[in-house]
Amino acid sequence: MSASDLPATRLTPEKIRSWLVDRVAYYARLPAEEIGADVPLAHYGLDSVYAFALCGDIEDGLGLVVEPVLLWDVDTITELTDHLAELTAD
Repeated sequence: MSASDLPATRLTPEKIRSWLVDRVAYYARLPAEEIGADVPLAHYGLDSVYAFALCGDIEDGLGLVVEPVLLWDVDTITELTDHLAELTAD
């Protein structure tokens, strides 16, 4: 799923979560079906390099600017989804 054509105000938490699952699956080199939204991101071996890349993807794909340190403040896709959904509500 690509959210890049949607303005941030039209993004639902479900769309954000699905998009994040796809991105984490890409970086973890796993099928999206194997990515759990409540599994710690560290479980998938995502390190600081991937954190920077994912933040760039979030900006490009979702139109939201986030600092890489955010990925150390959230542990799971669900927590990241909640944070990003709050940004779209503003």
